[in-house]
Amino acid sequence: MGSTDSKLNFRKAVIQLTTKTQPVEATDDAFWDQFWADTTTTVQDVFALVPAAEIRAVREESPSNLATLCYKAVEKLVQGAESGCPSEKEKQVVLNCCRILTRILPYIYEDQDWRGFFWSTVPGAGRAGLDDDEGARPLAESLLLAIADLLFCPDFTVHSHKRGPDSVESMQSIDSCEYIWEAGVGFAQSPPLNYIHDLNRTELLRLLLTCFSEAMYLPPSSDNTILNPWVTFFCSTENRHALPLFTSLLNVVCAYDPVGYGIPYNHLLFSDYREQLVEQAVQILIVTLEHDGGIPHPPTVTKTLDGFISTGPENLFVNYLSRIHREEDFDFVLKGLARLLTNPLTQTYLPNSTKKIQFHQELLVLFWKLCDFNKKFLFFVLKSSDVLDILVPILYYLNDARADQSRVGLMHIGVFILLLLSGERNFGVRLNKPYSLHVPMDIPVFTGTHADLLIVVFHKIITTGHQRLQPLFDCLLTIIVNVSPYLKSLSMVAANKLLHLLEAFSTTWFLFSAAQNHHLVFFLLEAFNNIIQYQFDGNCNLVYAIIRKRNVFHQLANLPSDPSSIQKALQRKKKSPDVISRTSSQETVSMEGSHPAVPAEPGTLKASLVAMPGIDKLTEKSQVSEDGTMVSVPKTDSPNAVHPDQSAVTGTSDTESNSGRDNEVSQKWREDVCQVHRQRPFGLPHQTGFVLSWKCKLPLQTIMRLLQVLVPQVEKICIDKGLTDESEILKFLQHGTLVGLLPVPHPILIRKYQANAGTAMWFRTYMWGVVYLRNVDPPIWYDTDVRLFEIQRM
Repeated sequence: MGSTDSKLNFRKAVIQLTTKTQPVEATDDAFWDQFWADTTTTVQDVFALVPAAEIRAVREESPSNLATLCYKAVEKLVQGAESGCPSEKEKQVVLNCCRILTRILPYIYEDQDWRGFFWSTVPGAGRAGLDDDEGARPLAESLLLAIADLLFCPDFTVHSHKRGPDSVESMQSIDSCEYIWEAGVGFAQSPPLNYIHDLNRTELLRLLLTCFSEAMYLPPSSDNTILNPWVTFFCSTENRHALPLFTSLLNVVCAYDPVGYGIPYNHLLFSDYREQLVEQAVQILIVTLEHDGGIPHPPTVTKTLDGFISTGPENLFVNYLSRIHREEDFDFVLKGLARLLTNPLTQTYLPNSTKKIQFHQELLVLFWKLCDFNKKFLFFVLKSSDVLDILVPILYYLNDARADQSRVGLMHIGVFILLLLSGERNFGVRLNKPYSLHVPMDIPVFTGTHADLLIVVFHKIITTGHQRLQPLFDCLLTIIVNVSPYLKSLSMVAANKLLHLLEAFSTTWFLFSAAQNHHLVFFLLEAFNNIIQYQFDGNCNLVYAIIRKRNVFHQLANLPSDPSSIQKALQRKKKSPDVISRTSSQETVSMEGSHPAVPAEPGTLKASLVAMPGIDKLTEKSQVSEDGTMVSVPKTDSPNAVHPDQSAVTGTSDTESNSGRDNEVSQKWREDVCQVHRQRPFGLPHQTGFVLSWKCKLPLQTIMRLLQVLVPQVEKICIDKGLTDESEILKFLQHGTLVGLLPVPHPILIRKYQANAGTAMWFRTYMWGVVYLRNVDPPIWYDTDVRLFEIQRM
């Protein structure tokens, strides 16, 4: 009964706030205490009892009341941080203030005139530690520092080290490095688990994430000098808890084991409060790490994980991440991320008997940030086969999400990570490890390596994914090209998949239907050339597949370019509108326990994404020298040079690339093609010249020489021995050699990912879109005027 009465009182206070014609004085403690004195209010109650319409009404009609409510709530948090919340009542006041601010802040951000409110000082509000030294502090800074203090408050969010009558510790003198939440990087002791502490941390982190979310209410901008003031301040030297908090967040995420002791159905019997904390922790990490400073700041002296004193960037979280260097720390982080990413793939005899986590997208962004900011970590990942523990779940997610338009962002982040990894030689080498896991994927059964798995999944994405994935085709094939010089033995299944892609992409109607489609053929031919030139021994399956499909290469070499042929090809397109034939590939046998991808369920929410740059903007070419080092290849200004690493697809959808065509295509051809595209797809005389400009550069010499040498030999053996069994032909090819018969091996070209403003903006929209959609209980930003992206209902 008391609980009902207290909620009624809280609701009455909210109504009074919206209906009072006169501003309520800040000194009227009896009135303001109604908002945080209740001991039974949950965060869900606050969201239910404070409707969005009433928050907006107060904002518009009683702005001074809203301002005072925010100020008073921050004041209570500052008081709690200073006192250390020794009583249960004070702890409850702090939690209630957190919930109210979490509810209100998004409505402050959505109004441009209010956004600066928290960055102003409150005149005449000289109480509770906000006067004297703190008097000049903006409200936002006081709030952020109070949250940071409260995250290391003994017996509230951390386990107290003191016992006895004098157990109250001074919050001002506390060394928070002794109170890191979990063992791992830079900290050896694992504090005892306390679910109350986990719940309190989660509430504070939720408020912190809400503070950072001002970025959602600004339109997309590629201007990296625009900083999020909340993140900038929180990750600066002003925050004395920056190092222990960064370490706590990272360790809590990487130490989390959702399966625990493996007792079946334990997640249905017991609440896992640690999972909520881990979700909030990983979201705070990716949001703070996205904010890498943007503009140069004077160097700051910082405390580092290994005790050094160093100068570093303004963002201490980025600085600490980039300076992790011990192998045992790398091992802890990598194994933790791999364990969590692999969790949803786990199969058991009892259906749904183990907990499946849902925050894999945030984990992928965190892994990306680790590789991007800490090159030593990237080299550690690639040093051993542990990288495959990351690769397999990424391929699983890509295959699972390929037909679901609401998960197109997940497709992009997975492909970007593989593009980043493929720029390093060791990744290609690691792919030769045999694949023996039984992950539930609806792909053909094969016996082979992780390289085969990668190719088979990529083929599945291209041939059975939804059409909005077409801009990713260039990235997928770039990854295959990057690893191709190191692939020692492709299976027959993977070899046939590659040939099927070439067959589909080299049909005349597809080649002529868009100005950039020929790039896909260039990529595949380059991959074949790399394997033939550098890994001929052991790749008899691919050589046999090339011989069987030799007509595809002959047709490419004799590609017609006269206007009438182009017109006929385009008319043929109208009869077969699919980009890739979805029936010509034998995919009837699938892995046991697998299931086909399904479209998004009706009502699913999806956040839009900004356009991605083309592959030419995403990568820079490096040449592998004789000693194995990478040498950057300067871009040529030759006006007529056409290379396959040009922009993938032009378009205007949320997943398509808007970038211009490669600089190496002459301005005249660019204008001609665009003009043709605007009027009617192709078929004008302009296109004849354009086809000729890249047709003569098709890298067919190596393959044609291989066919010239091997086809007569294979035909002779078949006739002489009456062979019909392909295993005998494969045995012959396995022991054959082309030494001295092929053209001089070309240099290995690797297209390495390079950071740019376009991808930075894409990551910002994707990351905040994930955070928006994942925080549904309570729905922090639901139905607010978000401007960074659009929310669409599928």
